[in-house]
Amino acid sequence: MQTRITHILAILLAALSLSCDSYLDLRPENGTVRQEFWQTKEDVQAAVIGIYSAMLNTPPSESDLTLAEYLFMYGELRGGMVSPAAFTSNDQSDIITTNILPSNSITTWSQFYRIINYCNTVIDLAPDVLEEDPTLTQEQLNNYLSEALAIRAYLYFTLAKSFKDVPLKLDATLSDGDNFQLETTPQDQIFAQVLVDLNDAERLSVEDYGNTPENKGRITKFAINAMQADLHLWLENYDEALVAADKIINSGQFELIDASPQWFTTVFALGNSTESIFELQYTPENRGPFYGIFLQQPQYLAAPAVLEEVFGVDFDEPENKDVRGERASLVPGTNEIYKFTGLNEDQRKALQESDTHWFVYRYSDALLMKAEALNELGRGAEAISIIEDLREKRAAIAQTQEQVSPQDQDGIRRYILAERAREFAFEGKRWFDVLRNARKNNYAYLDILLGVALRSAPANQQQSILAKLQDPNSHYLPINTFELYTNKALTQNPFYK
Repeated sequence: MQTRITHILAILLAALSLSCDSYLDLRPENGTVRQEFWQTKEDVQAAVIGIYSAMLNTPPSESDLTLAEYLFMYGELRGGMVSPAAFTSNDQSDIITTNILPSNSITTWSQFYRIINYCNTVIDLAPDVLEEDPTLTQEQLNNYLSEALAIRAYLYFTLAKSFKDVPLKLDATLSDGDNFQLETTPQDQIFAQVLVDLNDAERLSVEDYGNTPENKGRITKFAINAMQADLHLWLENYDEALVAADKIINSGQFELIDASPQWFTTVFALGNSTESIFELQYTPENRGPFYGIFLQQPQYLAAPAVLEEVFGVDFDEPENKDVRGERASLVPGTNEIYKFTGLNEDQRKALQESDTHWFVYRYSDALLMKAEALNELGRGAEAISIIEDLREKRAAIAQTQEQVSPQDQDGIRRYILAERAREFAFEGKRWFDVLRNARKNNYAYLDILLGVALRSAPANQQQSILAKLQDPNSHYLPINTFELYTNKALTQNPFYK
């Protein structure tokens, strides 16, 4: 049975990864998917495995980057906490300095749409297997559909946060006759579809697969709840964000781990801890990209001021440290990003053991999203309590504590943002946190974004960067030149015309 599943998966991935001249780069040969697959429940299982495999790896015939690398770049390069390193490319450096052109290779979205098509294929074709294989139950089908819906939602959510308006394709690419000339869909409509998908996914979801690796490495109800809370914060639906976050918090399935010398190893080096909600599961046999991009030929460093300004330094008592900072997020002195290569506070992993996961959502995210919703609902005291509880668990130092009144909504907002910088350093969240807060109430807090840009911009470029960032369209990436060439229906972000 396992051999059959592996064989099906290999053929399926090959069929769905064929290179072509469309911007989606996804078309299989006519008839292949529908005629040769989707006969048994093992076929459905193999297709879902294929989605996760695609999230971890690049296509074997492609030179594209992994999804985790794009998530890192989109979420961190403009967030003020990353600096160029010895092997930074010009395209990477241009994004860090807000000098972005449509020709920048990082703006390609083919990896996202490739995986979206895997999801669409499962959503479209898996239900027909109920008639072909009586051993496939409706509950099993529902669970598989939940995974595909949630992952599709997460990818579209990320694209809309990164590019604003993107094409929305909800049916599988199965034939050369499919339409590849697709217009962009406005961000608010993308968000609306993401919400529909997440609500459907929650209804069909699994809470417990029966083992920890699957509970942390596959979509569960709680991973969906985390996505819902995140989306509702972007939509400024704070009551709904609170409900979604509380589903995780009140489940009893997660808890923070006290600060100790073992904390880093437990949460990051080993992964799948009680703090984990959803992680992309790398293994020694299928290692992630992090050893190369952060250590062997480093493309990124922590910005020079991160240790002192984000985590704080106690000059009177140097051993008094936030557990998340030194030798957790970064290495002092060299500013090496350590979170994805370290084994413990003293040792890095060996290359052959460099299996640190990519952390999509952790329990602290649910807590801080709840704090953000509470604050926006005028419940500042409850929000502060969550922040302080988290800080106590992380041994945060007095130098980063802020004395804010429960009535100081803006002060609490910025305190949460600062705490999120400490908690999720280099996990692909910083730029999105900055942008989400800056655009609240019709960009009432644009100064948050401008402040981040000023702290990281070269002195001779500060004024030009500030001028660019006055236009909200500049907060999103341009549609890549190649996508515009292959899909004539696309409309470029007006800032980049």
